[in-house]
Amino acid sequence: MRKTYKTVLTIAGSDCSGGAGIQADLKTFAALECYGLSVITALTAQNTLGVSAVYPIDDTFISEQFRAINADISIDAVKIGMLGNITTIKAVSRLLRELKGNPPLILDTMLGFSRGVAFLPSEAITIMKAELFPLASLITPNLPETAILTGIKRIPGTPTAIEEAAQKLLETGAQSVLIKGGHGEGDECCDCLFYENRFFWFRSKKIMTSNTHGTGCTLSSAIAAFMARGETTENAVEHAKAYLDEALRAGSSFRLGQGNGPLHHLYNVWK
Repeated sequence: MRKTYKTVLTIAGSDCSGGAGIQADLKTFAALECYGLSVITALTAQNTLGVSAVYPIDDTFISEQFRAINADISIDAVKIGMLGNITTIKAVSRLLRELKGNPPLILDTMLGFSRGVAFLPSEAITIMKAELFPLASLITPNLPETAILTGIKRIPGTPTAIEEAAQKLLETGAQSVLIKGGHGEGDECCDCLFYENRFFWFRSKKIMTSNTHGTGCTLSSAIAAFMARGETTENAVEHAKAYLDEALRAGSSFRLGQGNGPLHHLYNVWK
C-alpha cells in the first residue's frame, strides 16, 4: 500500500536569496518530513544586506495557483506569510474559505521585514485582522508587531504585560496567539503562547549570531509542519522552537553574503 505525504502549503513571498519567504518555508517543511506546496504572493529582490524591490503577484494568478493545488492535493496545514497589500489579503481570505478538510492555518503576521522595511500599508493591517485572524488557528507576531496590532505604544517585556497583550490579540478572532520574544531584552528568548484559555511560556537562551535572516518565517513554518503531523498547538510550538534554535546554532558557523545570513534549515540532513 502506498504511503501518503504530510503536506504543508505556504502562501507567501519569494526571497531570491533563499533565506526567508517561500524558500525558507519549503526547506523547513522538507527538514521536518513534510511535503511543501506553495502559492507565491510577491517577488522580492533581496540579499543579506536588505530588500531592494518588491513586485506583488496579480490576485488572479494567486487564485490560479491555489485552486490548482486545492483541486488535486490534500492539504494538512497552511502557513501564511508575506501578503503585501489589501487586494492580496482579500484574495487569500476568499481562497482559504475554499479549503477542504479544515486544516490548521498558521499566520505569520509580517508587518515589516526584520531589516526595517515596511511592506504592509497601515490601512491593510485592519483588513488583515478582519479577514484573516478569524480563520487562523495561530498567529505569531513578535513584540513590535504585537504593539501595532493591539494599539499599545510600547509593551514592557514583563510576563504580565505580554500576557495581557496576548489576551487582547485573541479578541481579534484567532484561535490562539504566540507572541515571540526575540526582540526582548536580556539573554533569554521568552515566547508566550495563549491557547485554550491557558498561557504557555517557552524560554531558551538567545543564540548570539548575525545569521538570523528568515527566523520568523522558519518558526511559523516549523509550527505548521508539526501541526500537519498531528501535534497539538502547544507541542508544535515547543518542537518548532527546538528546531529553530538548532537551525540558528548550526547556521552561526557559516558565512553567506556580507550582511545577515540565513539559518541552516537542513542541519539535521547535512552530515
